[in-house]
Amino acid sequence: MSLFRSSVFKITFSLISALFLMSFNAEAADPTYLYHTCPNTTTFTRNSTYFSNLRTVLSSLSSPNASYETAFANATAGQTPDTAYGIFLCRGDVSADVCRDCVVFAVNDTLQKCPVEKETVIWYDECMLRYSNQSIVGTMRFGPAAYLWNRQNITENQVNEFSQSLASLMIDAASMAASSPRKFATKKANFTVFQTIYSLVQCTPDLTRLDCESCLRQAINLLPDCCDRRIGGRVMASSCNIRYELYPFYNETIVMAPPPTVPAPPPNISSGSSERKSKSSAVTVIAIVVPVSVSLLLLIGAYCLLARRRRRSKMQLRSEPEKKDGDDISTAESLQFQFRTIEAATNKFSDSNKLGHGGFGEVFMGRLPSGQEIAVKRLSRGSTQGAREFKNEVVLVAKLQHRNLARLLGYCLEGEEKILIYEFIANKSLDYFLFDPEKRRYLDWRRRYKIIEGIARGVLYLHRDSRLMIIHRDLKVSNILLDADFNPKISDFGMARIFGIDQTQANTGRIVGTYGYMSPEYAIHGHYSVKSDIYSFGVLILEIISGKKNSSFYERDGNADLVSYAWRLWGDNSPLELVDPSMGRDYQTNEVIRCIHIGLLCVQDDLSDRPTMENILIMLNSFTVTLPVPQQPGFSIRRTNESDQQSRESGSEKSTSKSMPWSVDDSSITALHPR
Repeated sequence: MSLFRSSVFKITFSLISALFLMSFNAEAADPTYLYHTCPNTTTFTRNSTYFSNLRTVLSSLSSPNASYETAFANATAGQTPDTAYGIFLCRGDVSADVCRDCVVFAVNDTLQKCPVEKETVIWYDECMLRYSNQSIVGTMRFGPAAYLWNRQNITENQVNEFSQSLASLMIDAASMAASSPRKFATKKANFTVFQTIYSLVQCTPDLTRLDCESCLRQAINLLPDCCDRRIGGRVMASSCNIRYELYPFYNETIVMAPPPTVPAPPPNISSGSSERKSKSSAVTVIAIVVPVSVSLLLLIGAYCLLARRRRRSKMQLRSEPEKKDGDDISTAESLQFQFRTIEAATNKFSDSNKLGHGGFGEVFMGRLPSGQEIAVKRLSRGSTQGAREFKNEVVLVAKLQHRNLARLLGYCLEGEEKILIYEFIANKSLDYFLFDPEKRRYLDWRRRYKIIEGIARGVLYLHRDSRLMIIHRDLKVSNILLDADFNPKISDFGMARIFGIDQTQANTGRIVGTYGYMSPEYAIHGHYSVKSDIYSFGVLILEIISGKKNSSFYERDGNADLVSYAWRLWGDNSPLELVDPSMGRDYQTNEVIRCIHIGLLCVQDDLSDRPTMENILIMLNSFTVTLPVPQQPGFSIRRTNESDQQSRESGSEKSTSKSMPWSVDDSSITALHPR
């Protein structure tokens, strides 16, 4: 009997020991290397001050006192111009020990892979290490970036359902991660009865919610390029990363099982053989040892879970500072410039500095004492934009940060002077290129497609991803600015309106905007919603493809406007006749037709038939998604003459001849070998 009892305890002890040993061995393994990049544009020597500072930073990141429990830390050492900045980010579902081992390994590995480069990013499955001679903390940077994909494809009959499920899953996961203190989320969704898509998304926790979601969405938008129809893929950027698979590749939340029921004690039999007593004793030992062993394992699991929750709770207290945003202009007081500063910057608003003029006033180029170039929008005293619109634009734009929105630097409000200061944008507004017979040649199809997608991203940010739901109400080509790389920037928010969280539609008796871009329900009844902007976006798509103004078709060949002309060509099965001849044949037919299709979906008469901007981006980036058949467009209201059209242009600059650049760092994307 004692031998049997001893054997049972040995088995139990061995089981527990094996579990701990497996855990220890798993955590002690080297991290899984994925990719690294270290451009040699800026280098250092081993005896330089920068290298000394870099070693201090790497030593700090890999020290035993680093924040491995929070999976993120940053360090800085030295003075300009030899300052070294570094961060590490561990995957949100790994333990502190795994995080530490990965970072320590990365610190040693990176100096071998990138021995003299000042900027480096190295990715492992468990962590990422990054350092630079430029400040990288609290700054969203997408590139350098890389992606990996699974060699196996989804079956042909599942492509549409898989693509739609994946897009929805990744966008939801990105929203969850951006809103969480850790900037980390996992999410799964069933796309068939037997198959589940697992996703993991993560940003560096020093990013704001808006920057995190912007980074994740850029990564998601790359999935159709790298991983279309693949059963797994991942995008690794400098400030965020995403991954999806058809298997649970991350540690799922432990589900606590109910404790087992203790069996009833065996009956007390006064007579019987010694063999029965031995069996009874064995049953008693099993009845005691097994529940104790299971209970011990459950206690260990419960302790680990509680410890993790306690760490998360502490992180949440540290990482969620109180944020207060008001809708009053006082929230933008820190952006206020003095009039004399702006007057000096523009050489007293001289004609030589004038960039253009529009319905609300003039635009000037200026240069601040620091040397920074700015674009100054000086509202005319007789402008229809009063203090209400001016304050509205300041409060709105000051809160908006997106690569496809014009960036507001500040404002001036002194006496009757109402001035907006923007970062100067190198290229001019879209209409300056699009409607000029010579300059439109700069807009090949690649650039036009990039502009369409960029505008869509900017509008999606306004409609869904900013802290407020914003309806622009005056989307048009002259309000789309182009930076040096022809990235589009939506500008002029004087007519924009904020919607409440649960609000979907509003009415107004004061119709503002530009005829030809207004949706019928807004122009006629004053009803506006996100679908009003969708209509305007549809007109923009058709103008970008054709190189023609919507109004230029008025009563020509029986077409009231560009929308009706495009609709007629679609019905005649000849949509490519809409294409701007200046592009020649240097375009992908399927992309152009798909964009025309999307444009017609946006201008449908019934606003409920128009797609959301989220769905539009999916349509633009996935050619496996089947588009619905477009219905009758809502045609623009006819105008008696051009002056009447101009009188209703109570939006912003009608045709700014120069504009305000906001330089954007184009991220480098690296396609890696498939997994």
